[in-house]
Amino acid sequence: MAEPDPDDAVLFVGVSLVLGIASRHLLRGTRVPYTVALLVLGVALGSLEYGTQHGLGKLGAGIRIWANINPDLLLAVFLPALLFESSFSMEIHQIKRCMAQMVLLAGPGVVVSTFLLGSAVKLTFPYNWSWKTSLLLGGLLSATDPVAVVALLKELGASKKLSTIIEGESLMNDGTAIVVYQLFYRMVLGRTFDAGSIIKFLSEVSLGAVALGLAFGIVSVLWLGFIFNDTIIEISLTLAVSYIAFFTAQDSLEVSGVLTVMTLGMFYAAFAKTAFKGESQQSLHHFWEMVAYIANTLIFILSGVVIADGVLQNNVHFERHGTSWGFLLLLYVFVQTSRLIVVGVLYPLLRHFGYGLDLKEAMILVWSGLRGAVALSLSLSVKRTSDAVQPYLKPEVGTMFVFFTGGIVFLTLIFNGSTTQFLLHMLGMDKLSSTKLRILKYTRYEMLNKALEAFGELRDDEELGPADWATVKKYITCLNDLDDDPEHPHDVGDNDDRMHTMNLRDIRVRLLNGVQAAYWGMLEEGRITQATANILMRSVDEAMDLVSRQPLCDWKGLKSNVQFPNYYRFLQMSRLPRKLITYFTVERLESGCYICAAFLRAHRIARRQLHDFLGDSEIARIVIDESNAEGEEARKFLEDVRVTFPQVLRVLKTRQVTYSVLTHLSEYIQNLEKTGLLEEKEMIHLDDALQTDLKKLKRNPPLVKMPRVSDLLNTHPLVGALPGALRDPLLSNTKETVRGHGTILYREGSRPTGIWLVSIGVVKWTSQRLSRRHSLDPILSHGSTLGLYEVLIGKPYICDMITDSVVHCFFIEAEKIDELRQTDPSIEVFLWQESALVIARLLLPQIFEKMAMHEIRVLVAERSTMNIYIKGEDVELEQNYIGILLEGFLKTRKQNLITPPGVLLPSSTDLSLFGLKSSAVNHIDYCHTAPSYQVETRARIIFFDIGRALEGDADLQRSVSLVSQGGHEPARTMNKEHSGLLSWPESFRRSRGPNSSASLAEIRNHPGSFSARALQLSMYGSMVNLTGQGHRRQRPPRLPAAKQRHSSSYPRVPSRPSNTRPLLSVQSEGSNMKRMAGEAAAAAPTPATSAGQQRPRTVTQDDNSSDDSAGEEVIVRVDSPSMLSFRQSSAAVDSPPPPQDL
Repeated sequence: MAEPDPDDAVLFVGVSLVLGIASRHLLRGTRVPYTVALLVLGVALGSLEYGTQHGLGKLGAGIRIWANINPDLLLAVFLPALLFESSFSMEIHQIKRCMAQMVLLAGPGVVVSTFLLGSAVKLTFPYNWSWKTSLLLGGLLSATDPVAVVALLKELGASKKLSTIIEGESLMNDGTAIVVYQLFYRMVLGRTFDAGSIIKFLSEVSLGAVALGLAFGIVSVLWLGFIFNDTIIEISLTLAVSYIAFFTAQDSLEVSGVLTVMTLGMFYAAFAKTAFKGESQQSLHHFWEMVAYIANTLIFILSGVVIADGVLQNNVHFERHGTSWGFLLLLYVFVQTSRLIVVGVLYPLLRHFGYGLDLKEAMILVWSGLRGAVALSLSLSVKRTSDAVQPYLKPEVGTMFVFFTGGIVFLTLIFNGSTTQFLLHMLGMDKLSSTKLRILKYTRYEMLNKALEAFGELRDDEELGPADWATVKKYITCLNDLDDDPEHPHDVGDNDDRMHTMNLRDIRVRLLNGVQAAYWGMLEEGRITQATANILMRSVDEAMDLVSRQPLCDWKGLKSNVQFPNYYRFLQMSRLPRKLITYFTVERLESGCYICAAFLRAHRIARRQLHDFLGDSEIARIVIDESNAEGEEARKFLEDVRVTFPQVLRVLKTRQVTYSVLTHLSEYIQNLEKTGLLEEKEMIHLDDALQTDLKKLKRNPPLVKMPRVSDLLNTHPLVGALPGALRDPLLSNTKETVRGHGTILYREGSRPTGIWLVSIGVVKWTSQRLSRRHSLDPILSHGSTLGLYEVLIGKPYICDMITDSVVHCFFIEAEKIDELRQTDPSIEVFLWQESALVIARLLLPQIFEKMAMHEIRVLVAERSTMNIYIKGEDVELEQNYIGILLEGFLKTRKQNLITPPGVLLPSSTDLSLFGLKSSAVNHIDYCHTAPSYQVETRARIIFFDIGRALEGDADLQRSVSLVSQGGHEPARTMNKEHSGLLSWPESFRRSRGPNSSASLAEIRNHPGSFSARALQLSMYGSMVNLTGQGHRRQRPPRLPAAKQRHSSSYPRVPSRPSNTRPLLSVQSEGSNMKRMAGEAAAAAPTPATSAGQQRPRTVTQDDNSSDDSAGEEVIVRVDSPSMLSFRQSSAAVDSPPPPQDL
C-alpha cells in the first residue's frame, strides 16, 4: 500500500471529535462514563483497521499515522494542557488541606505499589524477566492516570473533598510514577545506581520540577499583571506557559514535566484566579474546558486504537503464547490488590491528616485507581526502545509491555470506570442529606411562586392575546408533584437537636457561599484589588471547615492582615507635608481598609439574601446575628482610620468610584454598538480612550484631598435642594460636630431641639414602641436627616438615634426649621417629604429597608401623593397603596383612634406582596387596616404606590434596555447592597419611553421640584449644578404630566398612568393647598442672593477636613460613597456661571 497522505491525520481528528460528540450526547443521563465509551470506540476503530487490512481507507491511514506517533510527542501534545486545566481548576484551599494525603499516596504509595507489582510479576509470570524489568512494569502501572480519573470524577459528581484527594493524588502520582519509571528505565538500559545516587536522582527530578513550576508561575503571573483587559493575550499566556514549562522540564533540565505543569497550575489556582474577572474569567474557563474536552476525546480514542494495534499486529505472538490473556487477568487482580494494600497501609495516616478519610471514601479511593494514556505512552516508549538495536531489551518485552499496559487500561476503565457510580450509589454517597432535601423542596415552592408571578405578568400579550396556565404548568414538570401545604425547611421538632445542628451548619455554609460570591462581584466592580480578593476568599474557605464546630469565624482569618499601628497617629501631628502623609498612610492602610469594607459589605449582602430567601427563621436569625457580631472589629478598624486619617478612606473610595464610572461607560458604549446606535469603529475609538484611562488609574492611582465643610453641607440633599437665599441663613446657624461610635444623638421621648444632617458615617435606631422584628439593618447612612419629623410635628422623638460609627454631622436648631417652613408652602411640603423618608424606614422596614435612600427618594418624588384633609372627610386607599399619617388624627369604622405616625393599609390588599403578614400587623399598634378612615382633625397623609413601585423594579431587572443590552445578553441584575457603588451608572440601563423620569436638564428648567433636586444631590453630589436656584420661585413638586419626558439619567419608579382612578374617594383640601401654594409662589418676588452672606458656623469639635489647601486644584472629589464630582473647566462651552450663593 502507498504511503499515507499526511492530511489523513486530520480526518482521524475530525472523525474522533464527531464520535466524541455523539457519545457525549447519547450517554447524557446514563451511568456509562463518557471516557469508557471513547475507549471502546477507539478499540473498535483499531480493530476494523488492523483486523481487515486497511479496510477503513483514508480514515485507516489517518489511524495508522496517529498510532505510530512518537510516544514522547503524544505526551508533549496532550499532557500539558490536560494537567494545567485539571490543576488550575482545583480549589487551592482544598489542595492545602488535602496535601498531606496526596503526598502520602503519590510518594510512599507509588513506591510500595511499584515493588508490590514488580515482585508479583517477577514471581508469578513465566517470562524470565529480570528484577529491573519487572519493577519497570510495576512503576509504569503504578501511575493512576489523571486524565482518566479527572474525566470520571467530573461526570460522577463526587464530593469536593474526595474529588480533590483523588484528583490531586492522580496528578502527583502520575509525576512520581514517571520519575520512578525513568529510574528503572535507565537501570534496565545499563546504568547503575547506588542508594545515594537513587535518592539524589529522585530529589533532583521531583524537587527540581516543583521549583521550575514555581519559577514559571511567578514570572508569568507578574507578566499577567501588566496585561490590561486583553482576554486573548491572557488566555494565550496560560496556554503558552504550560507547554513551555513542560518542554523546559522534560528536555532542557531533565526533570519531571508532569510535576512542573502540575505545580504551575496549582500556583495559578492560588494566586492568579482573581486576575481574571468578568468576561475574561468566563472565556478562560470555557477555553480550557474546550481544550480538555478535545484532548480527552482524542487521547482516549487513540488509546483504544493503540490497544487494538498492540494486540492485532502481534496476533501470531499471542496465538503462540495463549496464556498471556490469563496472565493479563491475573495482573489486573494484582493491580487492584496492590492498590488495596497501599490504601490499607496508609489508612491510619490518611484518616488523621487533612479532612480525614472514612471507610466508604477509602473504598472509592481504591476502586478509582484507573490507568490511562500516560501508562500507555510509557509502554510505547519501552516498545520503541525494544524494537531498536540494543542488547538490553528484547522485542518481545516491548510487545508484552504494550499488551499488558493496554489491557490494564482497558480493564480498569471498563470495569472500574463503569461501576464507580454504582459503588457510590451502593455506599449511599450520592444521596443528598435531609437538610438539603428540605431546602430543595422549599426552593421548588418558591419556584412555583415565581412561575405564577411570571405568568401573571406575561399571560396577556397585545399581539397574541392570553395564555393557558394549565398547559404552561404541564411543561414545568418539576413543579407538578408539590404538596398543597408548603413547609419551611427549618420547621422541625424542638427535640430534634441533630436536625437543628445540621440546619445550622447548612445555613452557615450558604451564608459563607453568599459572602464569597459577593467578593467576586466586588472584584469585578473594582471595589477590591486582586491581592485583597485572595485574602478574603481564603478566609471564607478556612471558615467553611469550622462551621460544624463553632459559629461563623471568617474574620479570624483576616485579623493578621488588618492592623492599625499606633505610630501612624503621630504622623498626623508631625509637620510633614500632607500629601506625603496621605501617600504614606494610604500605601500601608489601604489593604486593611479594603478588607474591612469588603467584609462588612459582603456580609450585609449575604444576610439580606438569606433573609429574603428564608424569611423569619430562628436558625437564619442565629446565623445573621453571628454575621453581625463578626463585623464589630472591622467596623472598629474603619472608625480608627476615619478618626485619625480620614484621607485614607476618601482616597480608596475615590479609586472605587472612578473605576466604576470608567467601566460602566465602557459597557455603555459597547451596548450602544450592539444595538446598532454606534458603529464598530466609533465604539473602538471611544473605548480605547476609556481603557487608557483605566490603565492610568490602575498604574497611577489618584491622591485626593478631603472636601471642604461647605461642600459637605451644600451636597446634603436637604440643604442643597433649597434656594440660595434660604440656604445661607440656615447654614450660618449650623453646628458642625464629629461624634464617636456609640454616641446618643437623641433619646426616645425627649423634646425635639433640632435636626441632625448626617454627612459621613452610619447611625442606628432603636425604639421601645416601634418594632425591630423585621428590621435586618436598622441603620441610616450619609445623606439622612434625623429628627425632622419630630420638629415639624412638635412631639417628642419617637426613637433613639445612636451613632454606629464615627459620624460627621451637622445640627440645626428647631427654631430655624420653623422659620424655614414658614417661608413658602412648597418648602413646607418638601420638609414633610424629607421627614417621610426616615419615618417610612422606621415604620415599615420590611419594605423600605430593602431600598437604598435614593430609591426611596425616587418613590417620594414620582410615586407618592401628599394630601391634607379636614375633619369629617373619608380617606379610602386603593389596592397596593400604603399611607403614612404624618399629622392629625383618624378613626376607623370600629372607632379606633389612629395617632401619628401611623401606617394605613387597605383591607383588600394582599399584605404578603409587601413582605407583611396580617398576624404581624395586628400586633403592631401603629399599623392599621381598614376599608376607609374618617378624619377627626386636620390630617396630613403621604401615600405610596408600593405595588407599582415593586412591579416597576421587577420589570426593570427583567427587561432589556434599548441602549444597554444587546439581543444575546441577559439583563444585568444586582442585589441592592451589591450595587450601591454602581447605582448611578446602572441608570443608564433604563429604557426610554413615554413614562420615564425627567432628565437633569429638564428638572433644572423646573426648579420647583425640591424632591427631584434632593434626589440628584443624593445620587450625584456636587455634580449637580445648583446655579440659579435663588433666582426662581418654586413650583409644586410634581412636574406637569404633559411635559414629563424620559431619560436614563437616574433611577426612577414608573409614574402612575393617567387613566387610573384617583387615589382618594373624596375631594380633599390637598388640591386646594397645592393650588394656593402655586399661586403664592408665582406672586412672591424672587429673593436675591449675594456672595459673602454666609456667616461663620459654630464648630463643636475639630475636624480633619480643614480648608488649609484651598488653593490646590481638585481634580476628583468624592462627597459620599455614591457621589462623584468633577470640577468643570471655565472654558467649557455650555458650563453655567459659578454659583453666587456659595
